[in-house]
Amino acid sequence: MGLRSDSFSGLSAFLAAADAGSFTAAAARLDVSPAAVSQAVKALEERLGTPLFVRTTRRIGLTEAGAALLARVNPAAAEIIAAVEAAAAADEPTGLLRLTVPRMAVPLIIEPVIPALRRAHPKVSIEIAVDDAAVDMPGRGFDAGIRIGEYIERDMVAVRLSRDITWSVVASPAYVAKRSSPQTPQDLTAHDAIRYRFPRSGAVYRWEFERDGRAFSVDPPGNLIVNDGALLVSWACAGLGLAYVADLAVETEVHDGQLVRLLEAFLPTTPGLFLYFPQRAQTQPKLRAFIDIARQVLRPAR
Repeated sequence: MGLRSDSFSGLSAFLAAADAGSFTAAAARLDVSPAAVSQAVKALEERLGTPLFVRTTRRIGLTEAGAALLARVNPAAAEIIAAVEAAAAADEPTGLLRLTVPRMAVPLIIEPVIPALRRAHPKVSIEIAVDDAAVDMPGRGFDAGIRIGEYIERDMVAVRLSRDITWSVVASPAYVAKRSSPQTPQDLTAHDAIRYRFPRSGAVYRWEFERDGRAFSVDPPGNLIVNDGALLVSWACAGLGLAYVADLAVETEVHDGQLVRLLEAFLPTTPGLFLYFPQRAQTQPKLRAFIDIARQVLRPAR
């Protein structure tokens, strides 16, 4: 009975340290001292008979045993937390809602929705991780994520948050005045492109077009490569080259005359931004609250 009742001892400290990458950051998250976190993890390691972390002076990293434990415990811990929160939130959503979102979704979704969510449900705490790369959502302890529809796994529940995306080639008026406008995608070979590198795979994105119902791609030349969408737009506004972006991401810049759209007849439309999460998570009151508020706030845009 003693061993069974002690099975969860140290797991909270282990999970927080694994996610934060240091005992100090984990202690701040758990509102305890770094020594308490270190002692709890050490006790867990002694109980399991194997080290879970490799310690350095500044950081900690998971050992092979630690990574294996995290892979199995993290999803289960998320389920336990969700069950406790659901039991505690009979009438009012509560608990920590952790979302992973791309940078493009920050002004479009997060900035308008989160203040409304906080006003309506002040007992819901919120953590937003901005990351354009694909994320192991359950493995990292996120409740849900926001991504472009075509990049969401088929086994996830998806809730639309925006209209469809029409992709755009954009440039500043100053660039167009100096270099003229490309008339077809093949003309891009004579222009300077600001190119995008995918953070996770490292591949440089090939610009996608359509002609007479046929899809094709072009790999334009360019001496600027970036893995951040906001910087991509900023450099285009500065006249440093052409950029290939979602129309949602440059609505303000186009409206204000900072950017102009080019090659519009050749550009495809794809699914917009969606909230996505595992099916088992859809009953969480905090997640349902986010969805309800998002639908209210974003209804005109959707």
